[in-house]
Amino acid sequence: MTCTTDSTEKTAAPLSWHKGWLSSAQHQPSPNFGQRPAGTRIDLIVIHSISLPPGQYGTGCVQQLFSNQLNWDAHPYFQTIRGLEVSSHFFITREGVVWQFVSADDRAWHAGASQWGGRDNCNDFSIGIELEGLEGLTFEASQYQALSQLCQALTAHYPITQIAGHEHIAPGRKQDPGAGFDWPLLHTKLQALPLQFP
Repeated sequence: MTCTTDSTEKTAAPLSWHKGWLSSAQHQPSPNFGQRPAGTRIDLIVIHSISLPPGQYGTGCVQQLFSNQLNWDAHPYFQTIRGLEVSSHFFITREGVVWQFVSADDRAWHAGASQWGGRDNCNDFSIGIELEGLEGLTFEASQYQALSQLCQALTAHYPITQIAGHEHIAPGRKQDPGAGFDWPLLHTKLQALPLQFP
């Protein structure tokens, strides 16, 4: 079973922004977003993991889920999430290709019930990045490279001061990206940035 999507990779482009859209990412706008509360300081990056169906990579189903185009009858697992309307700002494939679904200026629907730094509703003040993978398992070197470049681009454009996993902002409810995610490696790659890690 595979979902279909245009997976043509873009050539390297300058890390420029236009109304919250990163020029170097592949864009597939999602209808699942809203405005951030007025005056919100966007200062948190939240890292997630996702694969559809779980444990299957390169299917294009994640892109379809975030854009409300997933065929719920294409796989038995999809019946368990039927009608789900979610999004993330970014998604990084196993090959390190970066997709963007929501302007980083806007509020994507990635965190759900959450809390960080004494503030609830992390969707309001965070930027969500999904890594193609299964929680608890490992990720590819190309993903860490793309993630570090994306984090650098985000911190250069937004007042980002913190980075956390979905498991940290929704403990007990979420476990991603999980034990297989190499936080020390990401910290090393981003050590020049003034970021607080979990």
